[in-house]
Amino acid sequence: MTIFSKIIKGEIPSYKIAENDKFFAFLDINPLVEGHTLVIPKIEVDKFLDMPDDYLSEVLLFAKPIATAIEKSFPCQRCGLSVVGLEVPHAHLHLIPLNNMNDINFTRKKLSPTKEELKRAQQKILDALK
Repeated sequence: MTIFSKIIKGEIPSYKIAENDKFFAFLDINPLVEGHTLVIPKIEVDKFLDMPDDYLSEVLLFAKPIATAIEKSFPCQRCGLSVVGLEVPHAHLHLIPLNNMNDINFTRKKLSPTKEELKRAQQKILDALK
């Protein structure tokens, strides 16, 4: 069982942004930039493109309002999307507020926000989703 499956089941706490029957979105606790959010399928699939077709066709529709909320919540030019998949063997989509290409550079040092900072970022996105 992956760490993401444990998050979905509530065995590991998370800063949840949204959820439906197929997907779960939550803040990355070691983000590249404030507001960095992960969207994951509730089924355990390692590679993003190995998700069933219905998941592939619906993941962006699930992520779209979250990306819009991120753009409203943080000063950025746009919300970037990235699929890397090397960190955790569970398909995931990164939603990242972008102002420059370095904001989506996964080789640079990640942030270590406090619980309070994560709660504030979560609340900003949740408020923008309303």
